[in-house]
Amino acid sequence: MSDYSQTVAAQPKLKSLMEIEATQASEKIEFQLQKNQALMKQLGEKIREYKPRMVMLVGRGSSDHAGVFAKYLIEIETGIPTFAAAPSIATIYKKPLKVEQTMVIIISQSGRSPDILAQAKQLKNAGAYCIALLNDEKAPLAEIVDSVVPLAVGEERSVAATKSYLATLSAILQLVAYWQQNNELIEALSGIPAALQQAVDSQPQLLPTDLFEVSNLVVLGRGLGYAIAKEIALKLKEVCAIHAEAFSSAEFLHGPVTLVEKRLKVLDIQIHDESFSAHSDQINDVISRGGDLVHLNQVNKQLHPRIAPLALLQRFYLDIEKVAIAFGLNPDEPGGLKKVTETL
Repeated sequence: MSDYSQTVAAQPKLKSLMEIEATQASEKIEFQLQKNQALMKQLGEKIREYKPRMVMLVGRGSSDHAGVFAKYLIEIETGIPTFAAAPSIATIYKKPLKVEQTMVIIISQSGRSPDILAQAKQLKNAGAYCIALLNDEKAPLAEIVDSVVPLAVGEERSVAATKSYLATLSAILQLVAYWQQNNELIEALSGIPAALQQAVDSQPQLLPTDLFEVSNLVVLGRGLGYAIAKEIALKLKEVCAIHAEAFSSAEFLHGPVTLVEKRLKVLDIQIHDESFSAHSDQINDVISRGGDLVHLNQVNKQLHPRIAPLALLQRFYLDIEKVAIAFGLNPDEPGGLKKVTETL
């Protein structure tokens, strides 16, 4: 056994806040889906009456990455163009936006960041229909928007968001399902808690040895897989201080793939949806060029394809927490970060 392997094996089995909170996601989301069911039916009716021509997404950090998931989901299921906001347009450049017939989804755990509040006020005053996905229902943001969707996961003390992020994705899924009156997706929602618990009980997919002496890597996915690849890359930076960048596997072949020749470490995000075949072809191309790959897969390949990304991410959260501890890092207190970041 190598010195490194001995070090990993000797690590104490700690229960970090990150691990505790990540494993709460199944229970919290089950409660959330039940709590919000009547609200989502009403909200779906309001959205259908409003008839949005565009959807704008507002968020920072993990909330912004949840917005990428929302973009793909909304465009796939509704065909309505969906895009991310640039909060600095309101706060730094002081420019109003023309948002008639635009639905705005503002994603924030705290609902207190000045730039998010400023943009929400501007968009609401300009005539947009504003919905906030909030964990703190008493936050100032709740007083600005037209509707509040509670994430309902309770306090999250670990700096690295886990249960709140997964609950944001489940809220987005529930919102779109009832907006579109998609009975298949509505039925699939009830399977999220079991899918997450199955992921918790499954074997690790990412090990400390996979990332030993790795300082740079890329995370590749397609569609909804790319959306969670962005969150995975952020957690690698936050929790393990590894420089990680997320790419669509298609976009990666348009230039960045030349990095593979330097034995670049690649995390392959495999979601069994409509994108799987094309993504697999692109991953095979990376392998043929000598890429050093780790494959992260959904535990249950029979999951509804819109639910599958949550299960994959659930397993990753638990794996990356163990990697951080093996590297002697505290996953609950990443260097230089705090739970609520306020920006202008």
